[in-house]
Amino acid sequence: MELIIDHIINIEWAFFDKAQNIGGRADCQDNWKTFYIMRSSQFRAWEAPILECYFGDLQAAENEKRNPVAEKYGYMMARTSPAEYAAIADQLPPRSPEKLALIDRQCERHVVWLEDLAARYPRLTGNGRPIRREADGPWQTSFETYLWGELSTYSMATLKLYDAFTQRLGEQGKNLNEMVLLNEVRQYGFESLDAVEERVSRQ
Repeated sequence: MELIIDHIINIEWAFFDKAQNIGGRADCQDNWKTFYIMRSSQFRAWEAPILECYFGDLQAAENEKRNPVAEKYGYMMARTSPAEYAAIADQLPPRSPEKLALIDRQCERHVVWLEDLAARYPRLTGNGRPIRREADGPWQTSFETYLWGELSTYSMATLKLYDAFTQRLGEQGKNLNEMVLLNEVRQYGFESLDAVEERVSRQ
């Protein structure tokens, strides 16, 4: 698992480094450590078949000379900057109604998970993005829309595996957002989310 995760992150980093932003290069594009922690925390919560399928997505993008990270930000602009999006929409891979429905279902699951997490750990999650898309604007992107853009770059094969995975987690009473956040805080040296919440509350 760790080997394929490292391969995935290295490919994503190369795409991220080349992505063009409207306001110029972002500071986060030069912060490998944070990028690695954030992405590895997500991927360590996934099952191996999803990782393998997504790795194939990235390899296909390389072969096709596409940049899925740039595409992700392009899709997000449909909600945050509609006028600018209209100028680039025909350059992005089209999404079928079936794919959009699958993406929307994933976004709603994650929004519910994140709202539950925010209710239990308000200080830990308080500095993050707004959760729902109603908060979107030219200078602010919600968690929901960020996820919507990222999922739009996944193949249907990856999305279907991911959908089955998140459905199973929900049936088991598990929260994928919580799993990812726990992976993240552990990489920063904390044992639990409760420990971070307590630490933040004392500051």
